[in-house]
Amino acid sequence: MAALGSPLRTWRGLLRELRYLNAATGRPYRHTAAYRYLVKAFRAHRVTSEKLCRARHELHFQAATYLCLLRSIREHVALHQEFHGKGERSVEESAGLVGLKLPQQPGGKGWEP
Repeated sequence: MAALGSPLRTWRGLLRELRYLNAATGRPYRHTAAYRYLVKAFRAHRVTSEKLCRARHELHFQAATYLCLLRSIREHVALHQEFHGKGERSVEESAGLVGLKLPQQPGGKGWEP
């Protein structure tokens, strides 16, 4: 299993994704139910002694998984908007989409030898 990193990094990542989600609405992310839930959950699972806390690690794993989900959804939407089919495209547009450039014909378009 891969290392989870620090809980603080996961917390900051979750806050960043909440800001991205609420940027379109214009509401501050601190006034959402998701933010209040995350604050309550992270505060409830803080380590107060030196003993191993399984619930804390479980919460961190769930938070990291949820962060991965939010990040993946945001990236999927961005890719979908960029590459979503907009109907029929010309050959030049399709070539430009993948980074290619069509050769120029010597007599212009429709030139016949």
